[in-house]
Amino acid sequence: MESDRAIVAGLIFILLIIGANFAMYALARGAARGGGSRWISALRDSLHKPLDSASNKSMDELRKRIEDLERGRRKEE
Repeated sequence: MESDRAIVAGLIFILLIIGANFAMYALARGAARGGGSRWISALRDSLHKPLDSASNKSMDELRKRIEDLERGRRKEE
């Protein structure tokens, strides 16, 4: 009885591994072909785009003020 459960669990584990490998193969093949896969480009854009939080906005404002100050200093020199 326990050996039957172990065999079934082993088969399920093997099927999960094969399924995961097939999914990764399909993802890699789709990315390599570069066809009309909109969901991959959407995922890539969402990972590369910084979050628009209040702290990022304040840091952007600080960067702009520093750049303005540096430009003013360069004009004075």
